[in-house]
Amino acid sequence: MSLKTTDLCDEHSERLRIAAPMFITYGGRRLFNGPVSTVKVFEDNSLVRAALEEAGEGRVLVVDGGGSMRCALLGDQLAELGRKNDWAGVVVYGCIRDSEDIAGIDIGVKALNTHPLKSVKKGVGERDVPVSFAGITVRPGDYLYADDDGVVVAEGSLAG
Repeated sequence: MSLKTTDLCDEHSERLRIAAPMFITYGGRRLFNGPVSTVKVFEDNSLVRAALEEAGEGRVLVVDGGGSMRCALLGDQLAELGRKNDWAGVVVYGCIRDSEDIAGIDIGVKALNTHPLKSVKKGVGERDVPVSFAGITVRPGDYLYADDDGVVVAEGSLAG
């Protein structure tokens, strides 16, 4: 379903948490939305991979990477894994890599920037916990809507 963030803000601003405008669009799917699943990690993408290995069922994976600019938490292989497993998108409060390849994959991807270095893989982090960044808190089960104009979050689906 195509739900533009601008239209949602016009109709439901009182119900929305609107992220500060810091995310860049990278994925081949420029408009995406769905129920949220979260991971909270720092310079370790093991839990990102574990989440994207699951059936996404149209969900959006929100990755709180602590805003780190020292390595990437998502690359083309994980983006393709997410697409294959029916994830609608991934929002990374941190960096991605393989941005040119990710642009050709039918999955939504937003991140702060790119970095060529891959992350460590120690399996450290938390799954499906509330995360806070960009001036908002995102909880598992919230609905996230993203497009070129921004990222907004609501407690429930605004479709209908």
